[in-house]
Amino acid sequence: MNSTIAKQLIELNRKFYDQFGDSFSATRQRLQPGVKKILDSIQEDDSVLDLGCGNGHFLHEIHDRSHKAALLGVDFSLPLLRNAESTPGVEFQEVDLTKLSSFSDQLMVNGQWSIVTLFATLHHIPSNEIRLDILKTVKMMLKQDGKFILSNWQFLNSEKLKARIQPWSRVGLSGNDVDKGDYLLDWKSGGEGLRYAHHFSAEELLGLAEQAGFNVEAEFLSDGENGRLGLYQIWVHA
Repeated sequence: MNSTIAKQLIELNRKFYDQFGDSFSATRQRLQPGVKKILDSIQEDDSVLDLGCGNGHFLHEIHDRSHKAALLGVDFSLPLLRNAESTPGVEFQEVDLTKLSSFSDQLMVNGQWSIVTLFATLHHIPSNEIRLDILKTVKMMLKQDGKFILSNWQFLNSEKLKARIQPWSRVGLSGNDVDKGDYLLDWKSGGEGLRYAHHFSAEELLGLAEQAGFNVEAEFLSDGENGRLGLYQIWVHA
């Protein structure tokens, strides 16, 4: 993807979450079933870095289980971070994930992380180049025996969600400007907005994992009415 187009899509999503962060957060007051499954696997001495932490519910749930290790959440949306509100033992920082490699040194707490999570976030990152830069940075921040856990929205598995797909002309682009699997979706809660999302296949994620130096250890589908709206994978160092 042309870097200028990638920047345009990043800015589109930034404006969306600046404008609709509060109304989006209101729709995310409970953890998804897949995230709960991951939560139950985390040990009390696992340090956890949550990238794209949103309103912070995941880390607060970990903290409330008498967690003993470092917990850090980062996001680029100030409305979502304001909803996260730090509590003792949980820290939140404003970070643009598309520039994660520039912030990585600031995000290291007592060495590398036991677990890095990236829930429902990578699909909002345009271009293979930017995604790989993030994933390679994650590998550097992760302990050798650590786990990287990510989920990606499978909106094409829902007829209701497919109906929200909009033509690229609404943001001055065409299908030729974007990559295969890139979509523009509308939002109609608290006003009308548009955001960019990529629909990942399991095979595409496997390719990214290999390019970034990971092996895919496990995979499962979860979430939504049909239990197929979130594709979860667990990656480990290759």
